[in-house]
Amino acid sequence: MKVVAVNGSPRKGGNTGTLLKRVCDRLETHGIETEIIQIGGELLSGCTACGACFKTKNNRCIIYNDPMNEWMEKIFEADGLLLGSPTYFSDVSMEMKALIDRLGYVAIANDQALANKVGAAVTAVRRAGGQHTLDTMNHLFSILQMPIATSSYWNIGYGAAKGESEQDTEGMQTMDNLAENMAWLMKCIEAGKDTVPLPNIDRSKMMNFIRPEAES
Repeated sequence: MKVVAVNGSPRKGGNTGTLLKRVCDRLETHGIETEIIQIGGELLSGCTACGACFKTKNNRCIIYNDPMNEWMEKIFEADGLLLGSPTYFSDVSMEMKALIDRLGYVAIANDQALANKVGAAVTAVRRAGGQHTLDTMNHLFSILQMPIATSSYWNIGYGAAKGESEQDTEGMQTMDNLAENMAWLMKCIEAGKDTVPLPNIDRSKMMNFIRPEAES
């Protein structure tokens, strides 16, 4: 089994990276392979809502001027996805938002390609706003039918300067417990594949709430 971790912080070696590495190191002790992808600092395009991914259905975004498709290929092949972002004005970084929007659309367009893979998120914050940042990342998992791994507290590490999050002893404990829960959940899903059938999901109905006025 493998977990792909995504670092949305443009500050390499910063607190977000520290949190992700802590979780990944613990996952490795359970025999789960991990890979951390650095997307922070890359010049990424946001989703243009062109709808091409619903036509091509090839697990790729039609925008090819950045590495997004390379990253998505690794994410689709993995068994779990770990997202990490610093808290910028109570939300995720620009790079993480671009990943969420484009990955989300491509996954939905390709028959919920991430369904039943385990998702988890962490955020680094100086003081406040981290809860909203976590919610943004968790919303991606919830709409893609991904079971969400939780911890013994919200998955937040505190720190401003590089390395300060390591001094957040409860935050580090939270990362360890997140890894334990994520590993357990992934193993349960893997063990049940041959005995418990996947849920039968009906996605046939879509409803818009704005209707043209009836002709008089």
